[in-house]
Amino acid sequence: MNITIGSPTKLFSNPIFLSAFFSLAGAQLIKALTALAKARKEEDFKEAMIIFFWRTGGMPSSHSATALAISTATLLTEGYSNLFILSLFLALIVIRDALGVRRSSGLQSQALNKLGSSLEEKSILQYDPVKEVHGHTLAEVLTGAVLGVVIAFVFCVLVF
Repeated sequence: MNITIGSPTKLFSNPIFLSAFFSLAGAQLIKALTALAKARKEEDFKEAMIIFFWRTGGMPSSHSATALAISTATLLTEGYSNLFILSLFLALIVIRDALGVRRSSGLQSQALNKLGSSLEEKSILQYDPVKEVHGHTLAEVLTGAVLGVVIAFVFCVLVF
């Protein structure tokens, strides 16, 4: 068996890679620009950069955008192959996680923080807030999914 990796520069002419990269970057950019549009202070620029590079949750879902971009680009370049089926089911897992598990844990951590703050106000105990994981609403996931499909279509059909 001959294994060939090839040149990393081939990534930049690969429609699946480009679809995934620009879907992720596009979704995060939309979130950052939305935060900047709402900005009132200079410090908000720093917050927008944090959103662009690190923050999860919000409109649109970058997880859904990226997963659907990979799956759509795989379908458009490989057809109904085993690789497409794999990418489709992985995309469905990502979307389910964004909608269900991460959202539920975010709501639970918000409830814990509210309870902890209440107990701290009553001097019952000192409370350190837990990180609130930001999951997604259905609208955020669907918007991300549409963004991913559109970007994959652009790279696979219009560009390549």
